Amino acid sequence: MMKEIYPLVLVLFFFWSILPGTAIGADGRLEHKLLEEQQQELIQKASKEKQEAAKEAAAQAAVIKKDKNELQRAIARLKQENQALRVQNQGLESDIGNLKKVTEKLREDLVEVSGENREFEGTVRGYAKDLKALLLQSLQSGLHPDRHAVLEPLILQQKTPSMEDVRKAADLLFQEILLSGEVRITQGQIVDRNGKEQQAQLLLLGNFTGIYSLGSEVGFLLYSDQSQRYFALSKLPSARIAKNISSYIAGQGDAVYMDISKGGAIRQMTHQLSLAEQIPKGGVIVWPILLILILAVLIFIERLIFFFRKTTNDGKLMLRIKSMMIQDDWEGCRTFLESKRTRLIPKVLLTALALKDKTRPEIENALQEAILSEIPAIERFLSTLGMLAAIAPLLGLLGTVTGMINTFHAITYFGTGDPRMMSGGISEALVTTMLGLSAAIPIMLGHTLLSRKVETQIMKMEEKSVAFVNLVFKTSVENH
Repeated sequence: MMKEIYPLVLVLFFFWSILPGTAIGADGRLEHKLLEEQQQELIQKASKEKQEAAKEAAAQAAVIKKDKNELQRAIARLKQENQALRVQNQGLESDIGNLKKVTEKLREDLVEVSGENREFEGTVRGYAKDLKALLLQSLQSGLHPDRHAVLEPLILQQKTPSMEDVRKAADLLFQEILLSGEVRITQGQIVDRNGKEQQAQLLLLGNFTGIYSLGSEVGFLLYSDQSQRYFALSKLPSARIAKNISSYIAGQGDAVYMDISKGGAIRQMTHQLSLAEQIPKGGVIVWPILLILILAVLIFIERLIFFFRKTTNDGKLMLRIKSMMIQDDWEGCRTFLESKRTRLIPKVLLTALALKDKTRPEIENALQEAILSEIPAIERFLSTLGMLAAIAPLLGLLGTVTGMINTFHAITYFGTGDPRMMSGGISEALVTTMLGLSAAIPIMLGHTLLSRKVETQIMKMEEKSVAFVNLVFKTSVENH
């Protein structure tokens, strides 16, 4: 307000001061006086307004100062709150970081636990399948059929495995272990040799052998895992075996015949002839086949003895030779190879050792010549084995032909009314073929193994020869 009045007063004073003196008269003095009064009034008014403005300014300054103090206090308070919030924020950030770590750890634990659960589920289902197969193949299931039914929901993935399921499976397994270790006499249903179901007395020897006693008939049982039933063997055991079984069931004996192959030996024993029984049925052709087999076995044994005597540990041999060459001990190397000259590789290397001062082509030629000189001894009898392997099935085929000729002769003279008249020729045909193949297969296998051994031995000789030449020139350069 004062800033607006001051310019007005100055302008009025300025115009009053510049008025010409000649124009001032009585009226001029009156006007001058009026002007002075007006000037004084204006000055007073300006002064008064100045004072009011000053008071107003002071009041406003006080208000501003008060507001400033309040603002400063508010700022200080806000700074303190901001600092507190900053500290709190840092704490929250730290807590968030910790929570993130905990969350990540929990996530990892969840993934691990999920994987373990899946692994556990797969393991339980796998063991359930194995246990089901074990129970189905068990001789005890003939008395306890369908005891594997509790495993079906697990195997078919109809439910998630629980500890109760694991406990049930374990109980089944332990029950099977206990039953498979027992020798017991009990009653059970069997299918007799006539195909009828009968209640019989059973002797179960663990999971190995089942024996039945049906009146005066005593025999072995076969177990079918498809139907989970016992079947009487179609052929009764000999009188001696039957007497032994009867006395054991009656408690009068302490030993009984048992088939540890779970029925396999019983089937073979009742339905098949032994090889010794079959050979005479093959006619005269079987004896050349047997002679070929014996000759091949002798050749194979001779070759094994040869390789056992002629081969050596080439790795250790080359390390020993390398050590002596590095030490420039050529005489020791020669002595060492001389002590092993009955072996193939040392004998070949000894040939080249005498030419160590020659050029590389000369040494390599000498080694190649030494290897070639040993190859006939290494490959000895290989062609003979191959020939025997080819002759054996041909002799079997010859026996087949002669047997079929005898069969047709029997048909020509006696017709086909009596099959027993043809059985001799058919047996001769089948036995010679079987014997020829039985001889040819192991002979061919032995020939293949020996051929592989010969190739390996020749390759080792060539490899160690090259390594020996490299060692000779490398050590010569290093020593000189």
